[in-house]
Amino acid sequence: METTHSGKKQSLTLIYAAFIAGLCSIIYELLIATTISYFLGDSITYFSLTIGFYMAAMGLGSFVSKYIEENLLVKFISAELALGVLGGLSIPALYFSYATSSLFIPTYLFFTISIGFLIGLEIPFLTRLMETYNTLKVNIANILSFDYLGALIATISFPFVLLPFFGVYQSSLIFGLANMSIAIALLYMFSDEIKGAKKRLVSLTISFCAIIVVMIIFSGVSLRYWDQALYEDRIVHSEQSRYQHIVLTKNRSDIRLFLNGNLQFSAIDEYRYHESLVLVPMAVATQPIRRVLLLGAGDGLAVRELLKFVEIEEIVLVDLDKRIVELAKTNPYITEINKRSLENKKVSIIVGDAFSYLLNNEKSFDLIICDLPDPNNNALARLYSKQFYKLIQKSLAAQGIFVTQATSPYFAKEAFWSIAKTIEASGFKHHYPYHASIPSFGDWGFVLASHAELDLSDPKLAEDTRFLSKQNFSKLFVFDKDIITDKVSVNHLDKPVLLNYYLRGWRYYAH
Repeated sequence: METTHSGKKQSLTLIYAAFIAGLCSIIYELLIATTISYFLGDSITYFSLTIGFYMAAMGLGSFVSKYIEENLLVKFISAELALGVLGGLSIPALYFSYATSSLFIPTYLFFTISIGFLIGLEIPFLTRLMETYNTLKVNIANILSFDYLGALIATISFPFVLLPFFGVYQSSLIFGLANMSIAIALLYMFSDEIKGAKKRLVSLTISFCAIIVVMIIFSGVSLRYWDQALYEDRIVHSEQSRYQHIVLTKNRSDIRLFLNGNLQFSAIDEYRYHESLVLVPMAVATQPIRRVLLLGAGDGLAVRELLKFVEIEEIVLVDLDKRIVELAKTNPYITEINKRSLENKKVSIIVGDAFSYLLNNEKSFDLIICDLPDPNNNALARLYSKQFYKLIQKSLAAQGIFVTQATSPYFAKEAFWSIAKTIEASGFKHHYPYHASIPSFGDWGFVLASHAELDLSDPKLAEDTRFLSKQNFSKLFVFDKDIITDKVSVNHLDKPVLLNYYLRGWRYYAH
Protein backbone atom coordinates (compact mmCIF):
# COMPACT_ATOMS: atom_id res chain seq x y z
CA MET A 1 0.00 0.00 0.00
CA GLU A 2 1.37 3.43 -1.00
CA THR A 3 2.40 5.89 1.64
CA THR A 4 0.70 9.29 1.72
CA HIS A 5 3.89 10.94 0.47
CA SER A 6 4.25 8.47 -2.40
CA GLY A 7 0.57 8.81 -3.29
CA LYS A 8 0.88 12.58 -3.42
CA LYS A 9 3.84 12.35 -5.78
CA GLN A 10 1.94 9.98 -8.03
CA SER A 11 -1.07 12.30 -7.99
CA LEU A 12 1.13 15.23 -8.97
CA THR A 13 2.63 13.14 -11.79
CA LEU A 14 -0.83 12.53 -13.20
CA ILE A 15 -1.60 16.25 -12.97
CA TYR A 16 1.66 16.90 -14.82
CA ALA A 17 0.46 14.45 -17.47
CA ALA A 18 -2.80 16.43 -17.81
CA PHE A 19 -0.85 19.68 -18.24
CA ILE A 20 1.48 18.28 -20.92
CA ALA A 21 -1.43 16.54 -22.64
CA GLY A 22 -3.32 19.81 -22.94
CA LEU A 23 -0.19 21.59 -24.17
CA CYS A 24 0.64 19.01 -26.84
CA SER A 25 -2.92 18.46 -28.05
CA ILE A 26 -3.39 22.09 -29.09
CA ILE A 27 0.11 22.34 -30.56
CA TYR A 28 -0.42 19.29 -32.79
CA GLU A 29 -3.72 20.70 -34.02
CA LEU A 30 -2.18 24.09 -34.80
CA LEU A 31 0.86 22.55 -36.48
CA ILE A 32 -1.17 20.31 -38.77
CA ALA A 33 -3.65 23.05 -39.71
CA THR A 34 -0.85 25.56 -40.34
CA THR A 35 1.12 23.13 -42.48
CA ILE A 36 -1.74 22.16 -44.77
CA SER A 37 -2.70 25.85 -45.07
CA TYR A 38 0.88 26.70 -46.05
CA PHE A 39 0.86 24.14 -48.83
CA LEU A 40 -2.71 24.37 -50.12
CA GLY A 41 -3.81 27.90 -49.11
CA ASP A 42 -7.41 28.52 -48.00
CA SER A 43 -6.66 28.70 -44.28
CA ILE A 44 -10.34 28.98 -43.31
CA THR A 45 -11.27 25.71 -45.01
CA TYR A 46 -8.33 23.71 -43.75
CA PHE A 47 -8.32 25.06 -40.20
CA SER A 48 -12.05 24.30 -40.07
CA LEU A 49 -11.60 20.78 -41.46
CA THR A 50 -8.68 20.08 -39.15
CA ILE A 51 -10.63 21.15 -36.08
CA GLY A 52 -13.64 19.11 -37.22
CA PHE A 53 -11.73 15.90 -37.90
CA TYR A 54 -9.63 16.38 -34.76
CA MET A 55 -12.63 16.90 -32.47
CA ALA A 56 -14.58 14.02 -34.02
CA ALA A 57 -11.60 11.71 -33.55
CA MET A 58 -11.25 12.92 -29.94
CA GLY A 59 -14.90 12.08 -29.37
CA LEU A 60 -14.37 8.63 -30.81
CA GLY A 61 -11.33 8.10 -28.57
CA SER A 62 -13.30 9.17 -25.49
CA PHE A 63 -16.14 6.80 -26.46
CA VAL A 64 -13.81 3.83 -27.00
CA SER A 65 -12.04 4.46 -23.67
CA LYS A 66 -15.02 3.06 -21.74
CA TYR A 67 -14.38 -0.36 -23.22
CA ILE A 68 -10.78 -0.43 -21.95
CA GLU A 69 -10.77 -1.92 -18.46
CA GLU A 70 -7.59 -3.88 -17.67
CA ASN A 71 -4.03 -2.63 -17.27
CA LEU A 72 -5.20 0.96 -17.58
CA LEU A 73 -1.87 2.48 -16.59
CA VAL A 74 0.08 0.38 -19.10
CA LYS A 75 -2.37 1.28 -21.86
CA PHE A 76 -2.21 4.96 -20.94
CA ILE A 77 1.60 4.93 -21.14
CA SER A 78 1.41 3.06 -24.46
CA ALA A 79 -1.05 5.65 -25.79
CA GLU A 80 1.28 8.48 -24.77
CA LEU A 81 4.21 6.81 -26.53
CA ALA A 82 2.13 6.39 -29.69
CA LEU A 83 0.94 9.97 -29.43
CA GLY A 84 4.50 11.24 -29.01
CA VAL A 85 5.65 9.35 -32.10
CA LEU A 86 2.67 10.30 -34.26
CA GLY A 87 2.62 13.91 -33.11
CA GLY A 88 6.38 14.29 -33.45
CA LEU A 89 6.52 12.75 -36.90
CA SER A 90 3.32 14.32 -38.24
CA ILE A 91 4.89 17.42 -39.79
CA PRO A 92 7.98 15.65 -41.20
CA ALA A 93 5.59 13.10 -42.77
CA LEU A 94 3.43 15.87 -44.25
CA TYR A 95 6.51 17.63 -45.64
CA PHE A 96 7.79 14.40 -47.17
CA SER A 97 4.45 13.38 -48.69
CA TYR A 98 3.93 16.82 -50.20
CA ALA A 99 7.35 16.84 -51.86
CA THR A 100 7.55 13.24 -53.05
CA SER A 101 4.09 11.75 -53.58
CA SER A 102 0.40 12.31 -54.26
CA LEU A 103 -0.54 11.11 -50.78
CA PHE A 104 -0.52 14.47 -49.01
CA ILE A 105 -4.25 14.55 -48.21
CA PRO A 106 -4.39 10.88 -47.05
CA THR A 107 -1.32 11.55 -44.87
CA TYR A 108 -3.00 14.64 -43.43
CA LEU A 109 -6.18 12.71 -42.63
CA PHE A 110 -4.28 9.79 -41.09
CA PHE A 111 -2.31 11.94 -38.67
CA THR A 112 -5.20 14.27 -37.82
CA ILE A 113 -7.57 11.42 -37.00
CA SER A 114 -4.98 9.19 -35.29
CA ILE A 115 -3.66 11.96 -33.06
CA GLY A 116 -7.18 13.15 -32.26
CA PHE A 117 -8.24 9.60 -31.33
CA LEU A 118 -5.31 9.14 -28.94
CA ILE A 119 -5.90 12.55 -27.35
CA GLY A 120 -9.52 11.54 -26.80
CA LEU A 121 -8.30 8.70 -24.61
CA GLU A 122 -6.26 10.93 -22.30
CA ILE A 123 -8.82 12.68 -20.09
CA PRO A 124 -10.96 9.55 -19.46
CA PHE A 125 -7.84 7.54 -18.63
CA LEU A 126 -6.45 10.23 -16.34
CA THR A 127 -9.77 10.65 -14.53
CA ARG A 128 -9.96 6.94 -13.80
CA LEU A 129 -6.31 6.73 -12.76
CA MET A 130 -6.84 9.58 -10.30
CA GLU A 131 -9.72 7.78 -8.55
CA THR A 132 -7.26 6.43 -5.97
CA TYR A 133 -6.22 9.87 -4.77
CA ASN A 134 -9.28 12.15 -4.71
CA THR A 135 -13.01 12.31 -5.17
CA LEU A 136 -14.44 12.48 -8.68
CA LYS A 137 -15.26 16.20 -8.54
CA VAL A 138 -11.74 17.06 -7.33
CA ASN A 139 -10.14 14.85 -9.99
CA ILE A 140 -12.16 16.36 -12.83
CA ALA A 141 -11.43 19.90 -11.59
CA ASN A 142 -7.69 19.21 -11.28
CA ILE A 143 -7.31 17.38 -14.58
CA LEU A 144 -9.35 19.80 -16.67
CA SER A 145 -7.86 22.93 -15.12
CA PHE A 146 -4.29 21.83 -15.83
CA ASP A 147 -5.27 20.50 -19.25
CA TYR A 148 -6.78 23.90 -20.13
CA LEU A 149 -3.78 25.72 -18.68
CA GLY A 150 -1.53 23.71 -20.99
CA ALA A 151 -3.79 24.64 -23.90
CA LEU A 152 -3.51 28.34 -23.01
CA ILE A 153 0.28 28.23 -22.89
CA ALA A 154 0.28 26.38 -26.23
CA THR A 155 -1.84 29.01 -27.99
CA ILE A 156 0.39 31.82 -26.69
CA SER A 157 3.69 30.13 -27.46
CA PHE A 158 2.73 28.95 -30.96
CA PRO A 159 2.74 32.35 -32.77
CA PHE A 160 5.29 34.13 -30.58
CA VAL A 161 7.88 31.43 -29.88
CA LEU A 162 7.47 28.22 -31.85
CA LEU A 163 6.87 29.51 -35.38
CA PRO A 164 9.50 32.30 -35.40
CA PHE A 165 12.23 30.38 -33.57
CA PHE A 166 11.68 26.73 -34.47
CA GLY A 167 9.22 26.54 -37.37
CA VAL A 168 6.54 23.89 -37.72
CA TYR A 169 8.94 21.04 -38.58
CA GLN A 170 11.13 21.27 -35.49
CA SER A 171 8.19 22.22 -33.24
CA SER A 172 6.42 18.95 -33.95
CA LEU A 173 9.54 16.97 -33.04
CA ILE A 174 10.09 18.97 -29.86
CA PHE A 175 6.54 18.42 -28.70
CA GLY A 176 6.76 14.76 -29.61
CA LEU A 177 9.51 14.60 -26.99
CA ALA A 178 7.35 16.58 -24.57
CA ASN A 179 4.65 13.97 -25.02
CA MET A 180 7.22 11.25 -24.33
CA SER A 181 8.00 12.95 -21.02
CA ILE A 182 4.59 11.82 -19.77
CA ALA A 183 5.54 8.21 -20.38
CA ILE A 184 8.95 8.72 -18.76
CA ALA A 185 7.42 10.32 -15.65
CA LEU A 186 4.80 7.59 -15.31
CA LEU A 187 7.34 4.81 -15.79
CA TYR A 188 9.44 6.28 -13.02
CA MET A 189 6.66 7.02 -10.53
CA PHE A 190 4.58 3.89 -11.11
CA SER A 191 7.35 1.36 -11.77
CA ASP A 192 6.09 -1.06 -9.07
CA GLU A 193 2.62 -1.19 -10.62
CA ILE A 194 3.70 -2.07 -14.16
CA LYS A 195 6.40 -4.64 -13.51
CA GLY A 196 5.21 -7.06 -16.17
CA ALA A 197 5.26 -4.46 -18.93
CA LYS A 198 8.01 -2.19 -17.63
CA LYS A 199 10.87 -3.62 -19.68
CA ARG A 200 8.91 -3.43 -22.93
CA LEU A 201 7.68 0.12 -22.24
CA VAL A 202 11.15 1.35 -21.25
CA SER A 203 12.62 -0.11 -24.44
CA LEU A 204 9.94 1.54 -26.55
CA THR A 205 10.40 4.87 -24.78
CA ILE A 206 14.17 4.84 -25.31
CA SER A 207 13.80 3.84 -28.96
CA PHE A 208 11.14 6.43 -29.76
CA CYS A 209 12.97 9.22 -27.94
CA ALA A 210 16.18 8.32 -29.77
CA ILE A 211 14.42 8.48 -33.15
CA ILE A 212 12.99 11.92 -32.45
CA VAL A 213 16.25 13.27 -30.98
CA VAL A 214 18.13 12.11 -34.09
CA MET A 215 15.52 13.77 -36.29
CA ILE A 216 15.85 17.02 -34.32
CA ILE A 217 19.64 16.92 -34.70
CA PHE A 218 19.38 16.37 -38.44
CA SER A 219 16.33 18.56 -38.99
CA GLY A 220 18.41 21.23 -40.71
CA VAL A 221 19.69 18.69 -43.24
CA SER A 222 16.21 17.26 -43.73
CA LEU A 223 14.68 20.69 -44.31
CA ARG A 224 17.37 21.62 -46.80
CA TYR A 225 16.74 18.37 -48.68
CA TRP A 226 13.00 18.95 -48.60
CA ASP A 227 13.34 22.56 -49.73
CA GLN A 228 15.56 21.56 -52.61
CA ALA A 229 13.08 18.87 -53.68
CA LEU A 230 10.45 21.58 -54.13
CA TYR A 231 12.55 24.13 -56.01
CA GLU A 232 14.24 23.71 -59.35
CA ASP A 233 17.16 26.04 -58.58
CA ARG A 234 19.79 26.01 -55.87
CA ILE A 235 18.58 27.38 -52.55
CA VAL A 236 20.81 30.15 -51.21
CA HIS A 237 18.64 31.19 -48.26
CA SER A 238 15.83 29.52 -46.35
CA GLU A 239 14.15 30.51 -43.09
CA GLN A 240 10.84 30.43 -41.27
CA SER A 241 9.67 33.82 -40.07
CA ARG A 242 6.75 34.34 -37.73
CA TYR A 243 4.46 34.63 -40.75
CA GLN A 244 5.88 32.60 -43.62
CA HIS A 245 8.55 30.35 -45.05
CA ILE A 246 11.09 32.47 -46.93
CA VAL A 247 13.24 30.91 -49.66
CA LEU A 248 15.74 32.47 -52.07
CA THR A 249 16.99 30.45 -55.04
CA LYS A 250 19.74 31.12 -57.56
CA ASN A 251 20.30 29.89 -61.09
CA ARG A 252 23.14 31.78 -62.74
CA SER A 253 21.98 35.42 -62.67
CA ASP A 254 18.37 34.60 -61.80
CA ILE A 255 17.50 35.18 -58.15
CA ARG A 256 13.99 34.17 -57.08
CA LEU A 257 12.11 34.90 -53.87
CA PHE A 258 9.42 32.50 -52.67
CA LEU A 259 7.04 32.99 -49.74
CA ASN A 260 5.31 29.80 -48.59
CA GLY A 261 6.26 28.29 -51.95
CA ASN A 262 4.73 31.13 -53.98
CA LEU A 263 7.02 33.03 -56.34
CA GLN A 264 7.33 36.74 -55.45
CA PHE A 265 9.86 37.83 -58.05
CA SER A 266 12.41 36.58 -60.54
CA ALA A 267 15.43 38.79 -61.18
CA ILE A 268 15.31 38.21 -64.92
CA ASP A 269 11.91 39.85 -65.42
CA GLU A 270 10.84 41.53 -62.17
CA TYR A 271 11.39 44.93 -63.82
CA ARG A 272 8.34 44.26 -66.02
CA TYR A 273 6.19 43.78 -62.93
CA HIS A 274 7.56 46.72 -60.96
CA GLU A 275 7.52 49.15 -63.88
CA SER A 276 3.88 48.17 -64.48
CA LEU A 277 3.02 48.59 -60.81
CA VAL A 278 4.90 51.84 -60.12
CA LEU A 279 5.60 53.70 -63.35
CA VAL A 280 2.10 53.43 -64.81
CA PRO A 281 0.44 55.50 -62.05
CA MET A 282 3.39 57.90 -62.03
CA ALA A 283 2.98 58.39 -65.80
CA VAL A 284 -0.68 59.44 -65.62
CA ALA A 285 -0.75 61.41 -62.34
CA THR A 286 -2.73 64.63 -62.55
CA GLN A 287 -0.64 66.35 -59.88
CA PRO A 288 2.98 66.05 -58.65
CA ILE A 289 3.59 62.96 -56.52
CA ARG A 290 5.35 64.03 -53.32
CA ARG A 291 4.29 61.47 -50.73
CA VAL A 292 3.90 57.76 -51.45
CA LEU A 293 2.53 54.94 -49.30
CA LEU A 294 3.67 51.41 -50.13
CA LEU A 295 1.70 48.54 -48.58
CA GLY A 296 3.77 45.37 -48.80
CA ALA A 297 6.78 45.65 -51.13
CA GLY A 298 9.24 44.81 -48.34
CA ASP A 299 11.73 43.53 -50.93
CA GLY A 300 12.56 47.14 -51.89
CA LEU A 301 12.00 46.67 -55.63
CA ALA A 302 9.00 49.00 -55.87
CA VAL A 303 10.95 51.53 -53.80
CA ARG A 304 13.78 51.29 -56.34
CA GLU A 305 11.38 52.35 -59.09
CA LEU A 306 9.95 55.22 -57.03
CA LEU A 307 13.42 56.60 -56.33
CA LYS A 308 13.78 57.32 -60.05
CA PHE A 309 11.60 60.38 -59.42
CA VAL A 310 13.45 63.21 -57.70
CA GLU A 311 10.19 65.04 -56.94
CA ILE A 312 9.13 62.32 -54.50
CA GLU A 313 9.93 63.58 -51.01
CA GLU A 314 8.73 60.74 -48.78
CA ILE A 315 8.07 57.01 -49.16
CA VAL A 316 6.36 55.19 -46.30
CA LEU A 317 6.64 51.41 -46.56
CA VAL A 318 4.41 49.20 -44.41
CA ASP A 319 5.20 45.47 -44.33
CA LEU A 320 4.00 42.85 -41.87
CA ASP A 321 7.12 40.69 -41.86
CA LYS A 322 10.24 42.43 -40.57
CA ARG A 323 12.38 39.51 -41.76
CA ILE A 324 11.56 40.33 -45.38
CA VAL A 325 12.65 43.91 -44.82
CA GLU A 326 15.82 42.83 -43.02
CA LEU A 327 16.62 40.39 -45.81
CA ALA A 328 16.07 43.12 -48.41
CA LYS A 329 18.53 45.32 -46.55
CA THR A 330 21.26 42.77 -45.90
CA ASN A 331 21.14 39.90 -48.38
CA PRO A 332 23.68 40.63 -51.14
CA TYR A 333 21.58 38.97 -53.83
CA ILE A 334 18.57 41.15 -53.08
CA THR A 335 20.49 44.38 -52.43
CA GLU A 336 22.10 44.02 -55.84
CA ILE A 337 18.62 43.94 -57.41
CA ASN A 338 16.95 46.62 -55.29
CA LYS A 339 20.03 48.87 -55.39
CA ARG A 340 19.91 49.26 -51.60
CA SER A 341 16.76 51.30 -51.99
CA LEU A 342 15.59 50.72 -48.41
CA GLU A 343 18.61 52.61 -47.10
CA ASN A 344 17.55 55.83 -48.86
CA LYS A 345 16.77 58.67 -46.45
CA LYS A 346 13.42 59.29 -48.17
CA VAL A 347 12.19 55.86 -47.06
CA SER A 348 10.46 55.24 -43.73
CA ILE A 349 9.74 51.62 -42.83
CA ILE A 350 6.89 50.56 -40.57
CA VAL A 351 6.58 46.91 -39.55
CA GLY A 352 2.90 46.23 -39.18
CA ASP A 353 -0.40 45.20 -40.71
CA ALA A 354 -1.59 47.29 -43.66
CA PHE A 355 -5.22 47.26 -42.50
CA SER A 356 -4.30 48.44 -39.01
CA TYR A 357 -2.00 51.12 -40.39
CA LEU A 358 -4.76 52.58 -42.55
CA LEU A 359 -7.22 52.52 -39.66
CA ASN A 360 -4.91 54.72 -37.59
CA ASN A 361 -3.29 56.79 -40.32
CA GLU A 362 -3.95 60.55 -40.38
CA LYS A 363 -1.53 61.49 -43.16
CA SER A 364 -2.50 62.08 -46.78
CA PHE A 365 -0.64 60.48 -49.69
CA ASP A 366 -0.49 61.40 -53.36
CA LEU A 367 0.05 57.79 -54.40
CA ILE A 368 -0.81 54.55 -52.59
CA ILE A 369 0.57 51.29 -53.95
CA CYS A 370 -0.56 47.85 -52.78
CA ASP A 371 2.10 45.26 -53.56
CA LEU A 372 0.58 42.59 -51.35
CA PRO A 373 0.69 38.79 -51.74
CA ASP A 374 -2.12 37.17 -53.68
CA PRO A 375 -5.38 36.62 -51.74
CA ASN A 376 -4.83 32.88 -51.19
CA ASN A 377 -6.12 32.91 -47.60
CA ASN A 378 -8.69 34.85 -45.62
CA ALA A 379 -6.12 37.08 -43.89
CA LEU A 380 -4.92 38.30 -47.29
CA ALA A 381 -8.36 38.40 -48.92
CA ARG A 382 -9.40 41.10 -46.44
CA LEU A 383 -6.71 43.34 -47.96
CA TYR A 384 -8.66 43.23 -51.21
CA SER A 385 -12.05 43.97 -49.64
CA LYS A 386 -14.45 46.88 -50.16
CA GLN A 387 -13.81 48.01 -46.58
CA PHE A 388 -10.04 48.01 -47.15
CA TYR A 389 -10.37 50.13 -50.29
CA LYS A 390 -12.55 52.60 -48.40
CA LEU A 391 -9.69 52.98 -45.91
CA ILE A 392 -7.34 53.56 -48.84
CA GLN A 393 -9.50 56.49 -49.94
CA LYS A 394 -9.32 58.07 -46.48
CA SER A 395 -5.52 58.20 -46.77
CA LEU A 396 -5.48 59.38 -50.38
CA ALA A 397 -5.21 63.03 -51.43
CA ALA A 398 -8.13 64.46 -53.41
CA GLN A 399 -6.22 64.19 -56.69
CA GLY A 400 -4.31 61.11 -55.57
CA ILE A 401 -3.92 57.77 -57.33
CA PHE A 402 -4.24 54.22 -56.03
CA VAL A 403 -2.87 51.08 -57.68
CA THR A 404 -2.81 47.43 -56.64
CA GLN A 405 -1.49 44.21 -58.06
CA ALA A 406 -4.51 42.01 -58.75
CA THR A 407 -3.29 38.49 -59.65
CA SER A 408 -3.54 37.01 -63.14
CA PRO A 409 -6.55 37.87 -65.34
CA TYR A 410 -5.76 34.74 -67.35
CA PHE A 411 -5.29 32.09 -64.67
CA ALA A 412 -7.61 33.64 -62.08
CA LYS A 413 -10.03 35.62 -64.25
CA GLU A 414 -12.85 35.81 -61.70
CA ALA A 415 -10.47 36.92 -58.94
CA PHE A 416 -9.00 39.71 -61.07
CA TRP A 417 -12.36 41.15 -62.12
CA SER A 418 -13.72 40.78 -58.59
CA ILE A 419 -10.88 43.00 -57.36
CA ALA A 420 -11.65 45.56 -60.06
CA LYS A 421 -15.37 45.48 -59.23
CA THR A 422 -14.63 45.78 -55.50
CA ILE A 423 -12.48 48.87 -56.07
CA GLU A 424 -15.26 50.43 -58.11
CA ALA A 425 -17.86 49.56 -55.46
CA SER A 426 -15.73 51.11 -52.72
CA GLY A 427 -16.40 54.59 -54.13
CA PHE A 428 -13.57 55.36 -56.54
CA LYS A 429 -15.06 57.42 -59.37
CA HIS A 430 -12.68 55.99 -61.95
CA HIS A 431 -10.89 52.67 -62.15
CA TYR A 432 -8.64 51.32 -64.87
CA PRO A 433 -7.80 47.58 -64.99
CA TYR A 434 -4.63 46.76 -66.92
CA HIS A 435 -2.21 43.88 -67.38
CA ALA A 436 1.29 43.03 -68.54
CA SER A 437 3.13 39.96 -69.74
CA ILE A 438 5.66 38.80 -67.17
CA PRO A 439 7.30 35.50 -68.22
CA SER A 440 7.78 34.21 -64.66
CA PHE A 441 4.15 34.87 -63.76
CA GLY A 442 2.36 34.86 -67.10
CA ASP A 443 -0.27 37.49 -67.85
CA TRP A 444 -0.46 39.63 -64.70
CA GLY A 445 -3.07 42.14 -63.67
CA PHE A 446 -3.24 45.50 -61.92
CA VAL A 447 -5.99 47.98 -61.15
CA LEU A 448 -5.51 51.76 -61.15
CA ALA A 449 -8.08 53.98 -59.44
CA SER A 450 -8.68 57.65 -58.66
CA HIS A 451 -11.40 60.21 -58.11
CA ALA A 452 -10.03 62.42 -60.87
CA GLU A 453 -10.29 61.17 -64.44
CA LEU A 454 -6.90 60.09 -65.80
CA ASP A 455 -5.59 60.68 -69.31
CA LEU A 456 -4.07 57.39 -70.50
CA SER A 457 -3.27 58.66 -74.00
CA ASP A 458 -0.24 60.78 -73.10
CA PRO A 459 1.84 59.01 -70.42
CA LYS A 460 4.83 60.83 -68.98
CA LEU A 461 7.16 57.88 -68.56
CA ALA A 462 10.46 57.84 -66.76
CA GLU A 463 13.38 57.97 -69.15
CA ASP A 464 15.18 54.79 -68.06
CA THR A 465 12.42 52.23 -68.51
CA ARG A 466 13.26 48.75 -69.76
CA PHE A 467 9.74 47.53 -70.51
CA LEU A 468 7.29 50.41 -70.73
CA SER A 469 7.15 52.76 -73.71
CA LYS A 470 4.69 55.19 -75.25
CA GLN A 471 4.07 52.57 -77.93
CA ASN A 472 3.03 49.74 -75.61
CA PHE A 473 1.45 51.81 -72.83
CA SER A 474 -2.09 51.91 -74.23
CA LYS A 475 -1.99 48.17 -74.94
CA LEU A 476 -1.76 47.47 -71.21
CA PHE A 477 -5.39 48.54 -70.85
CA VAL A 478 -6.71 46.29 -73.62
CA PHE A 479 -8.05 42.83 -72.69
CA ASP A 480 -8.86 39.96 -74.99
CA LYS A 481 -12.45 38.79 -74.99
CA ASP A 482 -11.73 35.41 -73.36
CA ILE A 483 -10.28 36.91 -70.17
CA ILE A 484 -13.11 39.36 -69.46
CA THR A 485 -16.07 38.57 -67.23
CA ASP A 486 -18.63 40.59 -65.30
CA LYS A 487 -20.14 37.58 -63.52
CA VAL A 488 -18.38 38.28 -60.25
CA SER A 489 -19.32 39.74 -56.87
CA VAL A 490 -17.81 42.42 -54.67
CA ASN A 491 -15.40 41.12 -52.03
CA HIS A 492 -16.42 42.03 -48.46
CA LEU A 493 -14.72 41.48 -45.12
CA ASP A 494 -17.55 39.31 -43.85
CA LYS A 495 -18.05 37.51 -47.19
CA PRO A 496 -14.65 36.93 -48.83
CA VAL A 497 -15.85 35.66 -52.20
CA LEU A 498 -12.48 36.61 -53.67
CA LEU A 499 -10.81 33.71 -51.86
CA ASN A 500 -12.99 31.16 -53.64
CA TYR A 501 -12.53 32.90 -56.99
CA TYR A 502 -8.78 32.88 -56.51
CA LEU A 503 -8.47 29.24 -55.41
CA ARG A 504 -10.84 28.05 -58.11
CA GLY A 505 -8.91 29.94 -60.78
CA TRP A 506 -5.47 28.73 -59.78
CA ARG A 507 -6.46 25.15 -58.93
CA TYR A 508 -6.02 23.80 -62.45
CA TYR A 509 -2.77 25.68 -63.07
CA ALA A 510 -1.29 24.62 -59.70
CA HIS A 511 -1.68 20.97 -60.62
